[in-house]
Amino acid sequence: MKTKFSSLVKLKKNKMQESEQGLSKANIALSDAKNALEESYLSLDNIEEPQEGTISSLLATRTLLTSQRNLIMKNKEWINFANSQLLQAKKQLKKDMIEYEKFNYLEVQEIKKIIKKQKEQEAKDLDEVALMTYSKKDNL
Repeated sequence: MKTKFSSLVKLKKNKMQESEQGLSKANIALSDAKNALEESYLSLDNIEEPQEGTISSLLATRTLLTSQRNLIMKNKEWINFANSQLLQAKKQLKKDMIEYEKFNYLEVQEIKKIIKKQKEQEAKDLDEVALMTYSKKDNL
C-alpha cells in the first residue's frame, strides 16, 4: 500500500543498506591492516643479523631493519585509521537505521489509518445496503 511516506522509507532503506556496505568495507580494511601488521612483524623476525662479514653487509641489514620498523609503524597508523573509519561507519549506520525506523513507523501508522478508514467506509456501505434491502421488503 502506497502512502506519503513510502518513497521516504525506500530512500532511507537504500541509505541504510549503503551504510551497511560501508561498515563491511571498513571491517575488511581493518582486517587487511591487521594482516599487514602481522606480516610486517613476521618479516622483521625473519631478518637475520650477520655474525661476520663486511661493514657494508651490517649497514645493509641495519637499513633493512630500520625500513621494516618504519613499515610496522605505518601499518600501526593504518590500523588506527581503519579503526576510526570503522567507528565512523558504525555511527553512520546507527543514524541511518534510526531514520529508517522512524519513517517506517510513520508509514505503518499511516497504513493503519487508511485501513481503518476503509473498514469504516465498508461498514457504512454495508449498513446502507442493509437499509435499502430492508426497506424494499417492507414495501412489498
